Amino acid sequence: MEPLEVVAAVRTACVDAGEQDPLDEASQLRLKHHGLEGSTLATSGEDGFAFSHAGAVDLAVAPGARGRGVGGTLAAEAFAGSGPVTAWSHGDHPAAAALAERHGLRRARALWVMRRPAAEPLPELVVPDGIEIRGYRDADRDEVLRVNASAFAHHPEQGSMDAEDLAGRMSEPWYDPAGLLVADRGDGTLAAFHWTKQHDARLGEVYVVAVDPAAQGGGLGRVVTLAGLHHLHGLGVEEVLLYVESDNEPAVKTYSRLGFTHADADTHVQYRRP
Repeated sequence: MEPLEVVAAVRTACVDAGEQDPLDEASQLRLKHHGLEGSTLATSGEDGFAFSHAGAVDLAVAPGARGRGVGGTLAAEAFAGSGPVTAWSHGDHPAAAALAERHGLRRARALWVMRRPAAEPLPELVVPDGIEIRGYRDADRDEVLRVNASAFAHHPEQGSMDAEDLAGRMSEPWYDPAGLLVADRGDGTLAAFHWTKQHDARLGEVYVVAVDPAAQGGGLGRVVTLAGLHHLHGLGVEEVLLYVESDNEPAVKTYSRLGFTHADADTHVQYRRP
């Protein structure tokens, strides 16, 4: 089996076992659009892989092959040396914590998954005067990038999105311009946007919510979030999820007030070796 086939097989085995896909969206897009250019991939037979790229490692072992030292062998190669590196544990697994500690990585971030059943009624959407909520148009590209960069200036992944990254995401099968809702000031500039994502017939996602810092403090984040939820509910999904940094108290409060809840098991942890 070729190395990339091993990655696909292990990912499928994990998902079929009811686990999170071991590759997050950024890693999936990297492999899809750039292959192994600038990256390395180590495999252990057909049982596991370690994908190393830009100072980050994605390591996974098929559920049926665990407990045999496969993860330890891959980790020893992927985390060799003492240089800076990051790795995500999708699900906060104790085995991942043990591997991280063995190689000098410490818990750095916790990303919560919050969920909301679509059966719960939504509050009425009230849009402020001077703002129009509408679907994305091609002419909005530069404004979406500007608002995103400003809103996520200190975010290590989302804030670096450029035109190529945006185009890559928009080339995905799930993309729908009607689901990228923008808050138009009416003068060619955007105050905020909410990019929604429909995974399948039953699951939707609050994919990205960004508010121009100059427009923050007026409740616009809640407005565009609610607009996106109404859009997703209109598509007939059964559940909506979102990802939020556990220490982002304002965002957690906003989402909680809109009916989102978090279970401890729904936590992704990033480990980092400085």
